[in-house]
Amino acid sequence: MSRSHLAIMTTVFAVRDLLFPPKEKLEGAGIQPGSRILDYGCGPGGYSLAAAKIVGSTGIVYALDIDPLAVDRVEKIAARKEFGNIRTILSSRDTGLESGTIDTVLLYDIYHDLTNADAVLAEIHRILKPDGILSFSDHHLKEREFLPRIAQGGYFRLIKKEKRSYTFQKN
Repeated sequence: MSRSHLAIMTTVFAVRDLLFPPKEKLEGAGIQPGSRILDYGCGPGGYSLAAAKIVGSTGIVYALDIDPLAVDRVEKIAARKEFGNIRTILSSRDTGLESGTIDTVLLYDIYHDLTNADAVLAEIHRILKPDGILSFSDHHLKEREFLPRIAQGGYFRLIKKEKRSYTFQKN
């Protein structure tokens, strides 16, 4: 991604975040203080930063993105805002996280771009705790395009549908 593309994306997401505050979507995901979160495909970090406020100093937010410019931006904002609970991961798929250590994975507005969605879902399943949550949203797709695909591998089951997100629990 070029710097100009990241700047455009950041501006678009800033408007989105004004209209639909990330905190509201995260509340629907059941994130609590002390939680361990992975924001998969974090982009400019709107959800990562909002999650860092919720989980507080006893929690951790991992912000993963394929783009080094996005990861760098999240690192700089986290440092400027003194969020010591954000860790960035530069990766196209694998998280490098230990199995069964994450409470919630945020998969927001990225599923439509994944080149190997099944492998990503397998990785998410691997790192989630036994009762872990996958919070999903992708306005680029209709429900019938993603719902069967997420549930088909037997990794997750839908437990809640919100206005702008879906909550799946690890099987």
